[in-house]
Amino acid sequence: MVRKVKKKKSGIRIFVTFLLAVVIAASVYKSIITSGNHHIFEKEYDDKTSSYSSLKITPDSDDRTTLVPPSKIEPDPSVSISSDKLNSPNAILIRLKDHTILMQKNSEKRIYPASLTKMMTAIVAIENLPDLKGKIKLANSTFQGLYKADASMAGFQPGEQVRAIDLLYGVMLPSGAECCIGLADQIAGSEQNFVNLMNQKAADLGMENTHFENATGLHNVNHYTTVKDLSILLRYALQNDTFREIFISFRHSTQPTNKHPRGITFYSTMFEDLNNQNIIDGEILGGKTGYTDEAGLCLASLAKVGKQEYILISGGAKGDHHSEQYNITDALAVYNSIITDPQTP
Repeated sequence: MVRKVKKKKSGIRIFVTFLLAVVIAASVYKSIITSGNHHIFEKEYDDKTSSYSSLKITPDSDDRTTLVPPSKIEPDPSVSISSDKLNSPNAILIRLKDHTILMQKNSEKRIYPASLTKMMTAIVAIENLPDLKGKIKLANSTFQGLYKADASMAGFQPGEQVRAIDLLYGVMLPSGAECCIGLADQIAGSEQNFVNLMNQKAADLGMENTHFENATGLHNVNHYTTVKDLSILLRYALQNDTFREIFISFRHSTQPTNKHPRGITFYSTMFEDLNNQNIIDGEILGGKTGYTDEAGLCLASLAKVGKQEYILISGGAKGDHHSEQYNITDALAVYNSIITDPQTP
């Protein structure tokens, strides 16, 4: 009888021991699985965090912003040239129809605009002149410092009485500095007062990285902009019929003046530099060149490729007036690289 009880107790002990072993094994297994899952979760979270933190904000065509992973940022398929192939360190290409940026290169980096400044000079003057056909007398003070600074001139003389519209053509085609000062003095009383109007217009347009110190584009360390800001300016200015007509003109002859009985004929510096070259599936309609030693070769241009219009702003290209015009070379290359859709209206 005693032996049976002992056997029974021994069996219970064995059963309890087995249950304990099962419980311990289950606990160990759960711990391993939980630890592994936690490690996996941490890795996935770290990966996602890294991915989200590397997202870039890029503008949509309707001025909204979207988050795009770096791996998804690719050149627009409608432009076959890479921005790395350009001579200009700063550039931006925009389709005017929907304001889509098709290509950009250091577009928000500050540059010196040189004579691209005169696009702002022209549009501010147009918007503040009560009569484009009214005459403006160019005072002797208008020319002070311009010759010494080796500023580009249209060819007018002190004391000359010139129609405002002819001065505007003088600003944009031959890049005449005396035309800028003459308009500034007439409209605002001084160049500095006029520059205040230019900076106010820049602020109104949202040109956040732009500041003007003069109306001519002569070099000043505090006179700067970006090609993106200049694209905002050009898109705005082209909506003005007078500005657009001047911008796309190859030549212009002024009316006779008291100093030039036969008038003066201006030629666009851009079309002269273009030298009868053009693009394959369209044409460069107009533009404004710029150059100083500090700014390099710059260009703001308008072109029609296929059935669409585009603007290209570039700056900082090496060279000068005596070298190859790399700003023009870049424009031809970019416009020729646009792949058009014949079905697009």
